[in-house]
Order: sequence, then structure tokens, then C-alpha cells
Amino acid sequence: MPKLSVIVPFYNVRQYALDALRSLRANARDDFEFILVDDCSTDGTADLLARAEHELPGAVLVRHERNGGLATARNTGIDRARGEYLTFMDGDDWLAPGHYTRLVAAIEALGCDFVRTDHVQCTARARTVHRVPHGRRNVVLRPRDAILPAHRTTSVDYAYAWAGIYHRRLVERGLLHFTDGLRTAEDRPWIWKLHREAESFAVTGLLGVFYRRGVASSLTQIGDARQLDFIRAFDQVIEETAGDAEAAALLPKAVRTYCAIIAHHLGAVGRFEPPVARKLKVMSTAALRRMPQDVLDEALDSMDAERAGRLRRLRRRPAPGAEVAA
Repeated sequence: MPKLSVIVPFYNVRQYALDALRSLRANARDDFEFILVDDCSTDGTADLLARAEHELPGAVLVRHERNGGLATARNTGIDRARGEYLTFMDGDDWLAPGHYTRLVAAIEALGCDFVRTDHVQCTARARTVHRVPHGRRNVVLRPRDAILPAHRTTSVDYAYAWAGIYHRRLVERGLLHFTDGLRTAEDRPWIWKLHREAESFAVTGLLGVFYRRGVASSLTQIGDARQLDFIRAFDQVIEETAGDAEAAALLPKAVRTYCAIIAHHLGAVGRFEPPVARKLKVMSTAALRRMPQDVLDEALDSMDAERAGRLRRLRRRPAPGAEVAA
């Protein structure tokens, strides 16, 4: 069994793939495997991965015959992974040399289900350190205790799968797979499930992941219908949290976060294609009506006037003749 499996989906990132692959080489060990998932790239990325399969120690290349999206590609990698621990990287990001050796040492020393790390966000030439929004470091804690309070940014809002390392027992318990087919916000139901159902976690200040922000091919920069998958993702968060034994305590956080994301997209509605913008409003109206209304009232009362007003106006919109499915 390898010590670590690193799952790296690639889709049309030829411009950045060499940086990612070089950084993997600088992290290679005899007991590490790198599962490179080509999600049906069409821009030459596949050629770079074919070469890496022979040149990168520990490389395992898996090809999708059709594009399935990031969540599906990660699931493919999880299913192929053999490691005692698993982690993720995106094909347009890169790593500091030796980062994975330090990461494995951290989780082995702590002995918990998963460890979360800080990261460096890279926008053009700017570099900014982003820290896990949790104050206690290098202490093993119960993950669900890090979900609240509802009105503050907490660990479930730091939904970056690649900013951490995960023990194989989470795979065996069905906690590490992503919701198949989600094109955006795929990390949100995933991080909530981890925090509700895993038994132990810790946060460490390790810096070694360089997250490339503002990539033109990233879905965060594209205003098409795939962006609307955030509604399906957060509907799942609400539904699963509602079934939790501590739903009364946890739902206010889930609903408030959902509202904040809807308000964010409505505030940037101009970047969407016009038909998608219209669909966003219809789907968001329907989403607000699906939420527990008493919890929604409390969430809106706790938000700033601009965002709360935007959502209240949306909530008052007439119901469409046929609700657009999420």
C-alpha cells in the first residue's frame, strides 16, 4: 500500500499543467502515487499527461472518454487510489517542494481522520496567504464542533479539498467521495459531510499549496449554466443537515451560508449570459421557498441590509408557472 495517493484532475489546462507536474516531481517519494485524471481534455493537456505517465515517479494516468467535471474526476481518482492517506490537487495549481512529506508527517503525528492546511492564493503576480478559519492549531478536535457559529466564517466555509489530507478510513465510511456530476460548489456538500460525520480533525499552519486564482478556463470565471450547480450543491447541504440529530443547531449556519452565496451571485448577475441570469433568479427564488422559512427569516435578519434586501425582493417574486428544476 502506498503511503499517499494524490488525485489530480486535469481539464484543458495545458498552459499550467507543466507547473503542476514539475511540482509533483518535487514531491515524489517511492511510497507516493500520483493519480492523473484527464477529464477529456481537448487542448493538448492529454499529450503532457501521456509524457508524465512515463517521466513522473509514481504516476498513474486515467482518461475519461467524456468530460464529467471536477467532482466526477476526483471520484475516479478516489476509486483508483491505494494509499493509506489521500489528498487532492487541481491541474492548474502547484506545490512547494517536499510539501506532501510534511503533510503526511503532520497527520501521522496527530492521528486524526483529516487535517486542514492554510494555502497561498496567487492572482497574477500577487500572493496572499489564506488561513483555515479556525483558531486552534495542531490539536485534535471533533469536526462538528467547528461548524458553528452561524454568523461567523468557520471551517465549513473553507471548502478547498486540496488544502488538507485524509485517512483512507474516510473512503471506507463513504465520506470522501463528491456528489457526482456537480460542476461547481462540489466542495460544499463534501466539507459539510466531513464535518458532520467524521470523528476527528485538526488544523495545521503548513503552507505548501499555491492556488491559482482567476484562470480564464475556471468555472468561477465563466458565466454559463454550469455555475448554477451551486443550487443543487446547497440544496444537498440543507437536506442532509436537516436530517442530522443536531439539525436545530446546524441549520441556521447552512441556510445563512446558502443565502450569502445566492446574494453573491445576484450581485454579480451581469457576468452571466442573459438566459442564465434569468434562470439564476428563478432558481434562487425557488431555493428560498424550499428552505425552512423560520430559519430563513432569522438568517435574513442577521445579514447586512443590502444582501438581505436583495434576497427579500427575490423572495417576494411571483412564483413562476413551472418552477425551474435545480
